[in-house]
Amino acid sequence: MKVFKFGGASVKDAAAVENVFQIIKSETGKLVVVISAMGKSTDLLETLIKAYYNKTSEKPAIFKAFKDYHIEIIETLFGEKGMPQPVYELFNELEHKLATRPSYDYNFEYDQIICFGELISTRIISDYLNAAGHPNKWIDVRTCLKTDDTFRDAKVDWEWTEELILEEFTFQEDQLYITQGFIGSTSANLTTTLGREGSDFTAAIIGSLLMVESVSIWKDVPGILSADPKKMADTVMINELSYKEAVEMTHSGAKVIHPKTMQPLHNKGIPLLVKSFVVPQNPGTVIHKIDHKIELPPIFILKENQVLITLSAKDFSIISIVDIERVVNFLMEKLIKVTLMQQSAIDLNIVADASDENLEEIFGELSTQYNIRYNTGLTLVTIRHYTEEVLDWMVKEKDIYLEQHSRLTARMLVKE
Repeated sequence: MKVFKFGGASVKDAAAVENVFQIIKSETGKLVVVISAMGKSTDLLETLIKAYYNKTSEKPAIFKAFKDYHIEIIETLFGEKGMPQPVYELFNELEHKLATRPSYDYNFEYDQIICFGELISTRIISDYLNAAGHPNKWIDVRTCLKTDDTFRDAKVDWEWTEELILEEFTFQEDQLYITQGFIGSTSANLTTTLGREGSDFTAAIIGSLLMVESVSIWKDVPGILSADPKKMADTVMINELSYKEAVEMTHSGAKVIHPKTMQPLHNKGIPLLVKSFVVPQNPGTVIHKIDHKIELPPIFILKENQVLITLSAKDFSIISIVDIERVVNFLMEKLIKVTLMQQSAIDLNIVADASDENLEEIFGELSTQYNIRYNTGLTLVTIRHYTEEVLDWMVKEKDIYLEQHSRLTARMLVKE
């Protein structure tokens, strides 16, 4: 029994869906396939959510673009058979939602709409496989992946989810299941999401609860590389990694795997394979338990679009543990994704993802106690297994705003 996870790039058009079909067809054992929204449709849905929430006139045009994108794929895959009825019903459901008045909770509304990317994607692929003579069962993962009601960053109810997963994925009558990544639901059956790019985490949750042989994440790269090939040349393929090394990389911002993916797999000793859907016969990278030391090259992780927020007490007092606790609780409440924190005597520096939200307005709540300064347009550079020569080369002709070094990791906040 295995779990395969396919991201948006792997199902971006009809040809890509056919390629995924061939990969699935080549697996003869029991299989759960977790699939993301197609292509960049999640980005399109995010613009639709903003138009819906803000009641702007762009809403119909964005919805049409979202629908037309999928209809083009459907027409190529199904020809004269036309749109499968379940997909038609999902479009109608989304259209009905968009015709209602939004609540005052943006995060709630986000989750109720964003889920249609995964639901429609998996319905198209499930129906296409069935039509092509490859029987499978489509599962709405919201029926069995249960969470709290922290919309956009929901926490999994592991005990309840395990009970429901084992009831749903029995493999008694079906050998292949198609389901969604990224989404879940509350006890009241309200849709939640696990955080952006959370489909990897879904695959790990299902895999760990079913105690599968392995979980495979299919990407457009041959495996895990020493850097993002789109940003750096001369990358090196890494054949194997320990769970710990993978966690360090994802925590630092490596996009190849979602940060939460490793814990459930590590706890059950299930290997994670990162493979290429372009060259599926290649072995890729395996992440597993490693007891021996392995030599790794310097690994570069670039996290762009970062903002540096500096807080200093208005009365010139030293930053204390009380200040840190107050600010950390504030960050958690506001769901601000922090990538680095650094304390000096009178400053508390916070590096965070630059969001669409107005950070000045958000942090204004702290302005009665702290002076607040911002620097935007920054990149957080993380180098695992660094050397002094690599550090010198990496920061050449760059302005450094913050810098941290440990035994194996160097982190620098820079501006080109």
